[in-house]
Amino acid sequence: MARIGVQAMMLRESFEKIGPFETLRKVAEIGYRAVEVSQIPMDQANVAELERARGELGVEFAALSAQLEGESGATPYPLAVDVDRTVADCRRLGTDMLRIGMAPMFELQSEASVVDYAKRAEKAAQALAGEGISLYYHNHHIEFAKMSGRYIMDILAEEAPSMGLEVDVHWVQRGGLDPVRTLHKYAGRTAMVHLKDYRIGALSEAGVKAHAEGNHEVFMREFADIVQFAEVGEGNLDFATIVPTAIENGAKYLLVEQDRLYGRTVFEALTISHENLVNLGFQDLF
Repeated sequence: MARIGVQAMMLRESFEKIGPFETLRKVAEIGYRAVEVSQIPMDQANVAELERARGELGVEFAALSAQLEGESGATPYPLAVDVDRTVADCRRLGTDMLRIGMAPMFELQSEASVVDYAKRAEKAAQALAGEGISLYYHNHHIEFAKMSGRYIMDILAEEAPSMGLEVDVHWVQRGGLDPVRTLHKYAGRTAMVHLKDYRIGALSEAGVKAHAEGNHEVFMREFADIVQFAEVGEGNLDFATIVPTAIENGAKYLLVEQDRLYGRTVFEALTISHENLVNLGFQDLF
């Protein structure tokens, strides 16, 4: 059965302040029991606290975060040099999935560089498969730029067939595509989906003032920047359709994430998302 959880990027300040165990205890009290680990140093102390949360709180870890390159001991796990540590921590925390949060921007600058990156990702995915671990790639909007008529996302999918996809519905929408159609398109390859709403905010005071003064340049800059990240159910995305579509097409985890909080605490934001998802009828997925 699929499970709704939390993408831990939004918990990184709490991890640093009160530690992973106490942070995940607060998350569990809201009602989440699954977590995707991201942007927390994966040193022995933090891994031990995550392991404790798994044992004492019943938290399950959807995936850990990786990158292709990097120095040994780094976070995310650098697959080119640190496979043994990566595999050991996956087994210690009970997950068989790794995800790449984003390719380095210089890797996405040309079709040739994207293809080269994808081929290296394919090798990493094949090596991990031999250890019983699957590798996934998480999109932002930049992966929906076109190169020679193909989206970068499709180049990655085609050139790295052993690598799955982690679809972030906010970034799909921001990239100009429909999240539901995109989930259907990548059916069978998407084991994880990020639930992140897409809200149109109010024009800033600076934008209002610029409009009144006829300052077109400032107005247009402010006017173009009113798209916001939002708690699930507080924006414009159709999660009543997105959630069942994701599950229908193979998602095992649906992970709540919000890149900016606009004055709310992370726990207030997670509570709102939880309540809205329950009100939509998805209480059995927690």
